[in-house]
Amino acid sequence: MNKKTITDIDLKNKRVLMRVDFNVPLKNGVIQDDIRIKAALPSINYILEQKPKSLVLMSHLGDPKKDTQKAKEKAEKDGKPFDEKSFSDGKHKMKPVVERLSSLLGRAVALAPAAIGAETKAMVDSLANGGILMLENTRFHKEETGKESADREKMAKELAQFGDVYVNDAFGSAHRAHASTETVAKFLPAVAGFLMEKELAYLVKATSTPVKPYVAIMGGAKISGKIDVIQNLMGKVDALLIGGGMMFTFFKAQGMEIGKSLLEEDKIDLAKKLIDEAKAKNIKLLLPVDCVVAEKFDNDAPTSIVNVNSIPAGSVGMDIGPETIRLFADEIKRGKTVVWNGPMGVFEMSNFAAGTNAIVQALADATKLGATTIVGGGDSAAAIAKAGLEKDVSHVSTGGGASLEFLEGKVLPGVAALNDK
Repeated sequence: MNKKTITDIDLKNKRVLMRVDFNVPLKNGVIQDDIRIKAALPSINYILEQKPKSLVLMSHLGDPKKDTQKAKEKAEKDGKPFDEKSFSDGKHKMKPVVERLSSLLGRAVALAPAAIGAETKAMVDSLANGGILMLENTRFHKEETGKESADREKMAKELAQFGDVYVNDAFGSAHRAHASTETVAKFLPAVAGFLMEKELAYLVKATSTPVKPYVAIMGGAKISGKIDVIQNLMGKVDALLIGGGMMFTFFKAQGMEIGKSLLEEDKIDLAKKLIDEAKAKNIKLLLPVDCVVAEKFDNDAPTSIVNVNSIPAGSVGMDIGPETIRLFADEIKRGKTVVWNGPMGVFEMSNFAAGTNAIVQALADATKLGATTIVGGGDSAAAIAKAGLEKDVSHVSTGGGASLEFLEGKVLPGVAALNDK
């Protein structure tokens, strides 16, 4: 990685402004998973050891406007009262995050009333030497995600007043050109934190210098969300394993019966093209050979395991089957670089999680055999965490969207904005 990091810059007596990704799941104001807070601790602790004048942290938490609108519409549909303030306080306010961070650091972290503004500026200016302040949710300000660069610059200039140095350790938001992730880097020396450095090191290795054989496992509901990744990996991988809801569009492309399984009608031709391209490039494209089908989309629905050529007309495909699990696991264990993005079935329903859990176990086995194994964020990260095997693979990304865009070959604005070494 040719970007400067926190070890390339003098932080002593400096005011450090740091973008973290504390976009954690909250339920009624209670944190459900603090993995993203813990992931930022190595950078935070290192910065504090350098004796900075102050450390100001900033993050978004959910999407207040979008989340509130969706919840409001649902309440209206259900005929229930909706309290916008208590909903947003329980889902978007940084208070629970600050409390958890204070506990993990073993020291006080102050909370600003807003991300910008006179009151926040006064709090930053009055921080005791070595003091830590967390700004309120950056997305409470429309300028953070503003379409107009002038709006983002206005907010970024205010944020830049809080520091002498900008550190970006929020890989999960690096694919967004927002005021706090990209624009602020125009106004301060800008370097990467340890988490950002680690994420990029693994993903650069997987896309630029992978040790062969290189195996990619793609799952999830739709091809449309993974087209660019599949096409970008086509010229690099030795084997491409396809599972999840998207497999049924590939089956349909081969004229097979898929029952009531998920289908992207407008992507059938694309699936055909991808099958042909894999053949032409001599890439092993592995599609499931059997699957678990149910009478309806329900965890408790009666199920059966069928060959993919014999999916009953009235049933819905929910997971890969045992033969496919064996086939995929063998291929994964042969790999020296393995990248996984997307579940193999409806893994959030316990009766259809076997395929996804088997991929998790195969990745752990491949790691023991010496492979570099990389798990994309989002559902894949959730699945490996649920299985308790996140420490048994080489790297679990904290950014679903960001890791996906990196694998697609796209430039991440939050990374591009950092100073080169």
